[in-house]
Amino acid sequence: MKRIYMDYSATTPVHPEVVKAMLPYFTEKFGNASTIYSFGREARKAVEEAREVFAGMLGAYQAETIFTGGGTESDNHAIKGVAYANRAKGNHIITCKTEHHAVLEPCHFLEKEGFTVTYLPVDREGLVDPEDVKKAITGKTILISIMMANNEIGVLQPVTEIGRVAREHKVYFHTDAVQAFGILPINVEQMNIDLLSVSSHKLYGPKGVGALYFRKGVKLAQLLHGGEQEKKRRAGTENVAGIVGFARACKIAQKEMAAERIRLTALREKLIAGFFKKIPGVLLNGHAEKRLPNNVNISVKYIEGESIILNLDLEGICASTGSACTSGSLEPSHVLTALGVTAENSHGSVRFSLGKFTSEEDVDVVLTKMPEVVQRLRKLSPLYKPGKNGNA
Repeated sequence: MKRIYMDYSATTPVHPEVVKAMLPYFTEKFGNASTIYSFGREARKAVEEAREVFAGMLGAYQAETIFTGGGTESDNHAIKGVAYANRAKGNHIITCKTEHHAVLEPCHFLEKEGFTVTYLPVDREGLVDPEDVKKAITGKTILISIMMANNEIGVLQPVTEIGRVAREHKVYFHTDAVQAFGILPINVEQMNIDLLSVSSHKLYGPKGVGALYFRKGVKLAQLLHGGEQEKKRRAGTENVAGIVGFARACKIAQKEMAAERIRLTALREKLIAGFFKKIPGVLLNGHAEKRLPNNVNISVKYIEGESIILNLDLEGICASTGSACTSGSLEPSHVLTALGVTAENSHGSVRFSLGKFTSEEDVDVVLTKMPEVVQRLRKLSPLYKPGKNGNA
C-alpha cells in the first residue's frame, strides 16, 4: 500500500540535500563553534554563513538573528524577553485567541508574574481586525504578538497592517511565522515586524533548530543563561549540523517558493472542491482565500475527526485533527472555538496539509478514500439520521 502523507504542517521530511549538507558536521567537521583553533573556526564559519542565509530570507541584518532550539523556544524568548526587558515601561501584552500554545502559554505564565494580557477575538473566518489591535493599546502596552499564519486553519493574518499600528504607537510587534516561513515571502522591514520566530523542521530541515529575528534596538532579555554564545543572547553550544541543515533548507525554499506556492494552491483548491462535491455536510474552517496555499481544514458533521484520522491511516493516508502539539487533548480546538464553530463540529475537524512530495495523484486518492471513510463512519454514528439530516 502506498502511504500518502498530508500532515506537512506538523513536520516535514528532511530534504536529501539538507542531509548531505549536515553529514560532514557530525564527523570530520565536528568542532565546537566557540573554540579558537581550526576545528572551531571551521564550525564558526559555517554558523555565520548560515546566519547570513537566514537573515537574507527576511531582508534583515545578520546581527539581528540568533539560532534557537525551535519555534517554541523562539516564541518564548521573544515574548518573555520583551516582557522582562521592558517592564519599567509597561506590563501589557496584546495577542489573539487563536495563537499557537507556544505564544499563549508564555502569556499565561506572564500573567502570573504580574503582566496583563489582552486576548483579541477573531471573526468567523479567523481574522484579527487591526482596528481591534489599535483599540486595545494602552499607555502600558509593550508587545503585540499575532501569528502570521495559523497552524490549524492556515489563515493569514494582516501582519503588515498590525505592524503598522504597532509602529505608530511605538509598541514592539512579534509574529510567529513558523507555518509561513519558506512558503510565503517575508520582508521584516516592509511588514513592520520587530521580532519573528521560525522553525527548521517545517521547511524540510532538521528538528531541534529554529531562529529568532529581533530588530536592532529591541530591548530583549536573555532566556537561557550560561555561556556567551549567540551574541550573549542564547547560552549553549550551537547545534552546528542542525544550523547548517536549516540554512540549506532555506536556500532550497527560496529557490522553489514561487513555483511551489502556485502548485500547492491548485492542489488545495482541488481538494476543497472535491470534498464539497463528494461529501455532504462538510464545512471549511477559516478564510477561503486568505490562507496558506497548502492548508485545508474541514469539519465533517456527525462524526469524530479522530475516527476519520484512524480510518484514513488504515487506507495509508496521514492527516491530522489540528495542531500536532495538542493531539492528545479531548477539548475542542481553541482555534475553532474562537471562530464560533460548535463543539460538535470542532470534534469533527480534519486538517490536510500538503507539501513538496504531494502529487495530484495523491489528492485523487484522498478524494476517493475520504468519502468512503465518512460514509462508513456515519452509518455507525448515533448523531447521523439520513432522513432528518437531509442529504448530509
